[in-house]
Amino acid sequence: MESLIILSLILAIFQLWLIPMILNIKNLNWMIGNRESPIPETPLVARAKRAGSNLQESLPAFLALALLSMILSVDTTNAACWWLIFRVAHGLLYISGIKYLRTLAYFGSIGSLVAMACALV
Repeated sequence: MESLIILSLILAIFQLWLIPMILNIKNLNWMIGNRESPIPETPLVARAKRAGSNLQESLPAFLALALLSMILSVDTTNAACWWLIFRVAHGLLYISGIKYLRTLAYFGSIGSLVAMACALV
């Protein structure tokens, strides 16, 4: 379970910081500057930021459930692994603009969280 927690935090670093930065690299001077004026975002950068915001909504629940499963010695590794797979797929599909598959990946990740919670009850 520890490795899945670490991988989920690596996913957060990629989705919240690295991917939006790489997609917006043409505005490097703005990113390293004071950012006193906003810059227009491309649709791709905006989707990457929204995907990161969506991850922020479910990451705390995942981390809480993963830590509880470790404390209570309940094996939720399978559901946690699926949550991570669905979240990676969701991010990639969101950034790519593939809406229907993205929604399925989102519901898969929610289902994984429910499975983790049910195993703890």
